[in-house]
Amino acid sequence: MNQVEMLNKAGLNWNVSSEPIQTQSGLLIPDRIALVREDTQQVLGIHTESYVPYQNHELMELLFTISKHTGLEMHTGGSFKGGEKVFVQLKSNDLKIGNDTIKGYISGLNSFDGKTSLAFGNSSVTISCMNSFFRGYRSIATKIRHSASMHPRIEEYLQRIDSLLKEEKTMFQEIEKLGNVRMTQEVKDLVTKRLFEMSIEERLDNPEHSTNLKNRLARFNFDLDIETKDKGDSLWGLFSGITRYTTHSMKKGDNSENKMFGRTGMIEREIYHELVGMV
Repeated sequence: MNQVEMLNKAGLNWNVSSEPIQTQSGLLIPDRIALVREDTQQVLGIHTESYVPYQNHELMELLFTISKHTGLEMHTGGSFKGGEKVFVQLKSNDLKIGNDTIKGYISGLNSFDGKTSLAFGNSSVTISCMNSFFRGYRSIATKIRHSASMHPRIEEYLQRIDSLLKEEKTMFQEIEKLGNVRMTQEVKDLVTKRLFEMSIEERLDNPEHSTNLKNRLARFNFDLDIETKDKGDSLWGLFSGITRYTTHSMKKGDNSENKMFGRTGMIEREIYHELVGMV
């Protein structure tokens, strides 16, 4: 599959243009531009004039270059909110743990809304239940600001690609350790409170909880029970219960954007590191 075919498959075969902004009366707003998606005319972001958009075909070209450099195959791509944020993934390594397989990916991320720099990071999907976990895109110094100097710096990233693969190897080792440590009721309660942003002193069975919270806790416990029956009563089973809930039950529809960029992803990563710190 060539770059154009991959852009079409991912729904990313479009460009953005920079346009001046003016008031309804025709006054130009100085030092501000709108990034407009050319095929839909959707405004994806408002920026200063120094902001340089990194087009989807440039991101795809970079990922193809990395693919040729590393031997990692192109996998998929997509976008959120009409193209405000986009991603392209390379297939990396897999981990077999018990009867399950955890598939690893390296994701290249870009945005036109100004909220995310061009960045790269690790993500994984557990095949048995399609639970996703995004390790994060800040842990390795690969974020690149949208500026006129960004293109030469991108080439430097090719020299750091091994860091992401080492990060993935470390994550797989951590997951194996989590699978060998039994989950206690104390840890389960602490993690549940952390996931639902409750205080440590608060009782999970408090009858004064709202109906909404009671329902969400019940759904999480249902998901956790499925995962621990499949993966064992371990810290990995516990974390899999979390990713099952955030992937499939937390909200209707796709929750990937929140898990990639939002508060849910941040909480997941914090819980993951806390659990790893226990083993």
